Amino acid sequence: MKYLLSFSLLFIIPFAKAQTAVDSVKATVKQLFTAMLEADAAKLTDCFADSALLQTIVKSKEGVVSVRNESVADFAKTVGSIPKNMADERIVFDVVKIDADLAIVWTPYQFYRNGTFSHCGVNSFQLVRLNGRWKIQYIIDTRRKNGCAE
Repeated sequence: MKYLLSFSLLFIIPFAKAQTAVDSVKATVKQLFTAMLEADAAKLTDCFADSALLQTIVKSKEGVVSVRNESVADFAKTVGSIPKNMADERIVFDVVKIDADLAIVWTPYQFYRNGTFSHCGVNSFQLVRLNGRWKIQYIIDTRRKNGCAE
């Protein structure tokens, strides 16, 4: 029996795939968007480092560009107050780079509100590995209604 188990493990172990650092980074980012879709403020907050910053690049009707700040607490409060499946941000992982405990992630996205297309843009994430877990330290994004490939 012992030999059968050892022999079986020779075939199983090569097919078991350990989670890579890139997989772990992507999992944190995916958790953020799953939490948004599920309207789960606690799950969303868990994605972020304690000192995280959230920013959005906005353009006024006059064409003036500025940066709007939002706290994780305010973002989580908003997400927690909306109905489930209302905030559906569909991302594509374009770039993921890691050096030691720092990661960057670039994700073009399309945002759907209640199943209706709202806007698109790009998210730029900075993540830090804290106590063995990847946490979002910084997000800045763009938002636009034109030039989106639906």
